[in-house]
Amino acid sequence: MSSSSVRTTADGPGLAPVALVAGASRGLGLLTARELHHRGYIPVLGARSETELRAATDQLARDGISAHAKVMDVGDVEQVEAVVAGVEREIGPIEVLLCVAGVIQVGPLTALDRADFVQAVDVMLWGPINTALAVLPAMRRRGHGRIGIVSSVGGLISAPHLLPYSTAKHGAVGFSRGLRSELAGTGISVTTVAPGLMRTGSHLRAQFRGDLRREYAWFATAATMPVLSMDAARAARRIVNGVLKGRPVVVTTPLAHVAPRVDALAPRLGAGVLSLTARLLPTWPADSADRPRAEGWQVEEQLAPGPRTLLRRLTTLGRRAAVRTNE
Repeated sequence: MSSSSVRTTADGPGLAPVALVAGASRGLGLLTARELHHRGYIPVLGARSETELRAATDQLARDGISAHAKVMDVGDVEQVEAVVAGVEREIGPIEVLLCVAGVIQVGPLTALDRADFVQAVDVMLWGPINTALAVLPAMRRRGHGRIGIVSSVGGLISAPHLLPYSTAKHGAVGFSRGLRSELAGTGISVTTVAPGLMRTGSHLRAQFRGDLRREYAWFATAATMPVLSMDAARAARRIVNGVLKGRPVVVTTPLAHVAPRVDALAPRLGAGVLSLTARLLPTWPADSADRPRAEGWQVEEQLAPGPRTLLRRLTTLGRRAAVRTNE
């Protein structure tokens, strides 16, 4: 579906620069699409849900931003290739690809199963691979292009209770940095983006496993507190700026800068801190046949009135961000 007409230049229609953002129906992806519009690009929003895409384009339209929307599952290579070909043919050359699509599963290993890892890898490793390989042939022919692959500090240092997420993000970092080397001299740059926690309201859509209420409480608080998390709109500006300038790496938060360096310089200390953190987080019996799972907003509804009110107060900034980012 499409929410805007093709821009027209003096040389004809479809010649304005196009930016395809995978995972743009909400959260950081939506914010980067907005920022790319401000930089003069036609944003094309790709995501799995047509309903969420419609809500995103409607939200942008209220701010005077025209955007195209394409239903696209980044884990489906045939669908990705068809969308990229259609955008190149119907809208214009894709000058920028930004792969932001992600999924977060929060819980201890004992509450996870193989399907959680498959889902994470399909979205956050195959997603960047599928989208990048789809746009590369046309970018090579033109001799220029910008690719940004959004990983995470979780792709540099594996955080407890986020093992599927960290596994996929580590793979995305390896692919992104290696792809940059492979494309040296082609005019195509690849930027690896490693943000820390950002206030997008993602805690409401994250998937929780095991002790749902306690897992949700720690993650929602960490993802929202100003000291630990960053304003997502500011992060989006930094990310887009770095990708358009062709920088090799963009890191957005102090924690994302410091944690990998500490881990590299003092791996025993880093491992100790991570192990201690894991022990302080909620547990789940390994022999339990029951593996509860729910999204954040569902867990919040299950809380007693008192704890729910307290948690909502602690996550006020995150809840406000969720409204702005369609979470």
